[in-house]
Amino acid sequence: MPASVQVFERGWLSANNVLLFDGDEATLIDSGYFSHATQTVALVRAGLGGRRLARLVNTHSHSDHIGGNAALQRAFGCSITVPAGMAAAVAAWDEDALLLTTAAQVGERFAHDAVLAAGERFVAGELEWQAHAVPGHDMDALAYYSPDRRILISGDALWRDGFGILFADVLGTGDGVGEARRTLEALGRLAVDVVIPGHGAPFVEFDDALERAFARLAAFEADGARIARNAIRACMSFALLDVRRMALDTLPDYLATTPLYREANARFLGLTPDALADWLVAELERAGVAQREDGALVAR
Repeated sequence: MPASVQVFERGWLSANNVLLFDGDEATLIDSGYFSHATQTVALVRAGLGGRRLARLVNTHSHSDHIGGNAALQRAFGCSITVPAGMAAAVAAWDEDALLLTTAAQVGERFAHDAVLAAGERFVAGELEWQAHAVPGHDMDALAYYSPDRRILISGDALWRDGFGILFADVLGTGDGVGEARRTLEALGRLAVDVVIPGHGAPFVEFDDALERAFARLAAFEADGARIARNAIRACMSFALLDVRRMALDTLPDYLATTPLYREANARFLGLTPDALADWLVAELERAGVAQREDGALVAR
């Protein structure tokens, strides 16, 4: 990694942040989750070392990537650039389109100053970055690629062990599986030495990561219910890490009234709210994510 690129590997609930230096100024890629905004500002302030944060650029519109935007703009006066496809939802602060209401997550409204479209380029960290469309997890997402240093900032389109939830399939709003396959094929045509993912440590095993992602995608294609189960487990883990504990007797109603869980269950699983809650609690316990304690489900 060049000295002009610094990565903050965040834990859940926040996406990673990438700080890119150009002389006395810097650009930040993604801003973490709303409840971690104070920590994000502190990390960025320390990383800047007296430089000015001139610009914040997002990879996509999900809460764990845009949740610190408003706080960073207040703290540093930076401009905010978003993928062109999410600009209308941000301008109107459409919490359904941004999946905030849909997944029972929170975010703080912000105003963007500029947009980036696939095919456009920008300079940050003394490198030129190309914006590549990477639909699937988010239909409007962009990844940023430096051909000179062969670095890919992949957002949630590619992780070391897979990729982000395919919300379009879960919610019945599009072909996330098909778009994810086309995205992986397009990324596979790039010459990549280092991947900076949206979650987890940067890695160099690009081909291995692609192979695992294609295998995961094939499993989803073979069994749509796997997409739903993955989405329910992951989003509930996220929610529980945020609130820390949830009364077990409220869980069936929570699952029945939160659009993401309700739609995933209706489209793929067909369980009663009580049965869905029982299955989910058992899954989270088995995975070591949560435990039952005094009538509550508690994050571990």
